[in-house]
Amino acid sequence: MIVQHDREGLPEAPPEGAVVSVGVFDGVHLGHQAILAANVREARTLGAVPTVVTFREHPKGVLLGRAPRTLTSLEHRLELFRRAGVRNCVALTFDEQLRQVPAEKFTSEFLVETLGARRFVLGFDSKFGRDREGTPDRLGALGFDVVVVPQVIVSGSRPVSSTAIREAVELGDLESAARMLGRPVAVYGDVVAGDGRGKTIGIPTAHLGLPPELHPPPGVYACRARIVPREGESEDPLRRLAVANVGTRPTFRQNDGTKPSLPLVEVHLLDYAGDLYGRHLELEFLSFLREERRFGGVDALRSAIACDIERARAAVP
Repeated sequence: MIVQHDREGLPEAPPEGAVVSVGVFDGVHLGHQAILAANVREARTLGAVPTVVTFREHPKGVLLGRAPRTLTSLEHRLELFRRAGVRNCVALTFDEQLRQVPAEKFTSEFLVETLGARRFVLGFDSKFGRDREGTPDRLGALGFDVVVVPQVIVSGSRPVSSTAIREAVELGDLESAARMLGRPVAVYGDVVAGDGRGKTIGIPTAHLGLPPELHPPPGVYACRARIVPREGESEDPLRRLAVANVGTRPTFRQNDGTKPSLPLVEVHLLDYAGDLYGRHLELEFLSFLREERRFGGVDALRSAIACDIERARAAVP
């Protein structure tokens, strides 16, 4: 997938044209997946390039002065777009200048002339441009070719939305969140150097350096971990069973005896002995095992983690 940033210096539009969808797509949930799938289908029909225009940060940071915690970082969204079949993505910086661009100008000059849009695939509630006037009905009235994807409902009556998923994740309701996401709740980050204490107790852990993605409440979870392939590497089909601790590691304080300022995510991949430093890891939260707690010493902690591992094996098929 080709990723481009902002509106300056973009290459010429592809000669075959593009099918374009616009949105934040935070979470890339079932509603978003329906838009992406329709985009790919329409592009295949037209022989065009499936294209997404998204935003580096949530526009509400400019529109309302504060933005919600995102379910997926930009990097995570891009990975999910790639898996959905998107071939071209432009990630724009949403600022006051972009906020003031009329929807008609943004559509005709940027989406059509620059990106080569031949058709648009938009969600039923899509709005962009100044005063959010770029709705599917407005674009259709202006003569653009628009396919509208209806709202997705789960559990008989619950509309899928990023807001509802955020609420479920914050409450630790992994099942409800997963139903709306169409996949497990997940975080995506780099494996960075920790203090190496896991190795010293015989249970090596990967320390995830996370962007500000929303994650479940503190505790110990049964998970599956996916090692994201580097450029040129073949896709690894395996998602490895893992145990993850989200929290402040109360048994081990920092060198000055204080708690970490932000929650940490530490992951032990079961039956895996490779080097993960510098790799991207996608961690799917499958079930809650226990609350995080302080142990009296290393032996008690090691025993508890061994029990966590067995419970994870029993909980995840």
